[in-house]
Amino acid sequence: MRENPRMPRLALLRLTAQFGDGMFQAALSGAILFNPERETDPLAIAAGFAVLLLPYSVIGPYAGALLDRWDRRTVLLVASAARAVLIGLVAVGLLAGAGETPLLLLALAVVGVSRFVLAGVSAALPRVLARRYLVTMNSVLATVASVCAGVGAAAAVAVIAVIGAGDTASAVAVALSGIGSLVGIVLAYGFKPHVLGPEKGGSARKESTLKAIATGLRTGARAVWHSVPVTTAMIGIGAHRVVFGMNTLIMVLVLRQPANGDQMSGGLVGFGVAIGFAAAGMLCAAVLAPLLIPRLGKPRTVVAGLVTALIVQVTLVTPTAFASTGAAAERAHLLLLAAAFGLGLAGQTIKLTGDACMQMDIPDDERGQVFALQDTVFNIAFVAAIAATAAVIPMDGRSIGVVAAGAGCYVLGLVAVSLNARRAGARGNR
Repeated sequence: MRENPRMPRLALLRLTAQFGDGMFQAALSGAILFNPERETDPLAIAAGFAVLLLPYSVIGPYAGALLDRWDRRTVLLVASAARAVLIGLVAVGLLAGAGETPLLLLALAVVGVSRFVLAGVSAALPRVLARRYLVTMNSVLATVASVCAGVGAAAAVAVIAVIGAGDTASAVAVALSGIGSLVGIVLAYGFKPHVLGPEKGGSARKESTLKAIATGLRTGARAVWHSVPVTTAMIGIGAHRVVFGMNTLIMVLVLRQPANGDQMSGGLVGFGVAIGFAAAGMLCAAVLAPLLIPRLGKPRTVVAGLVTALIVQVTLVTPTAFASTGAAAERAHLLLLAAAFGLGLAGQTIKLTGDACMQMDIPDDERGQVFALQDTVFNIAFVAAIAATAAVIPMDGRSIGVVAAGAGCYVLGLVAVSLNARRAGARGNR
C-alpha cells in the first residue's frame, strides 16, 4: 500500500486525543486522589479504577468488532463528539459537588470512548502507511503521544496549582481537557468516507454486525492464538500491566507523604513528576524499539522488556518498602522516580512490539477486534492488580510482599513466553 497523504491528519488526531487524555486523567486524579476535600483509602482508589476501566474491558472486544465493519472515519468522528459531551458533564458534576460514584461513572464513559478512539487509530494506521514503516511510525507516534499526554497532565496540574486544590480547580482542568476532543472532531471530519478502512468485502463483513459483536471476544482471541508472536506480545503486555497496577498504587500512597516536608516531592505535584519520568522512559523506548525489533525479533524484544522490568522492580522499587522517614524516605522517593522511568521504558518497549505484531501479523478485517482485546488485557490486568494490592497494602504504601509479588509476576511472564516459544517450535517441526 502506498503512503496516504492523510497520515499526518491521523497522527494529529491521536496526539490531540492523548493530550486530552493526559489532562483529563491528571485533573481527575486531582479531584479524587489528591483532593483535600475528599479522602480516599487504598480500597476506594481500587474501586475508582475498577469503575473507570472494568466495564469497558468487558464490552471492548465486542465493540472492537465494529471497527472491522463500520467506517472507521465515522467511528472516530462520533467517538470524539461523544467524548467532548461526556467531559462537559464531568466538569459540571465537579462544579455541582457531585459524589464520587456519579463522577466515576461519567469518567468511565470518557475513558471507554478514549480507548475506542485509540484502538480505531491503531487499526487504521496500516491503511495510510506502508508496512515497512509501521514499526518506526509506531515508535514516533508513541514518542510524541507520550509527550502530548505529559504536557496535558502538566497543564492540568498547573491549572489546579493556580486556582487551588479543590473541586472547582479540577472542574476547570477537566473542561479544558475537552479541547482535544473538539480538535479530534474537526480532524476526523476531514477524512473521506472509508479511507481508514475496513476493507470493503472483507471476510469480516460476511457475517452480520450483531453476530460479530456477540462473537467479538472469541474472534479476537482466536486471531491472537493463531499468531505466536502476537500471543507472546499479549503475555508480555499482561504481565507488565499487572505489576504496573501494583506499582501505581504504591506510588499514589507513597507520594501522598512528601519526603522531609518537601511538597514538591509529594501530592499531585509529586505524582505528576513521577508520570513525567515514566513518560521519559517511554520516549527512550520509542527510540530503542525500532532498533531492537529488527535485530532481536519481536518475541526476543518482549523478553528483553520483561527482563529489564524485573531488574527495575528488584533494584529500584524494593527500597520503598523499607524507608519511611528522614533521608531514607527521600532516597526512596528518588528511586521511585527512577523506577517510573525504567518501567516506562520496559513497558513501552513491550507495547510497541505488540503493536507491530498486531499490525503486521493480523488481517485488516480482524485487527480492530485484536486491538480491542489488547485494551481488555491492559485494563483487566491493571485493575485486578490494584484491587488485589489494595486488600493487603498498608496506608503508607510500603510492603515488601507486594514488591516481591510484582517481581514474581515478571518471572511468570517470562516462563509463559518460553512455553509459547516452544509452541512455535512445534509448529515449525510439523
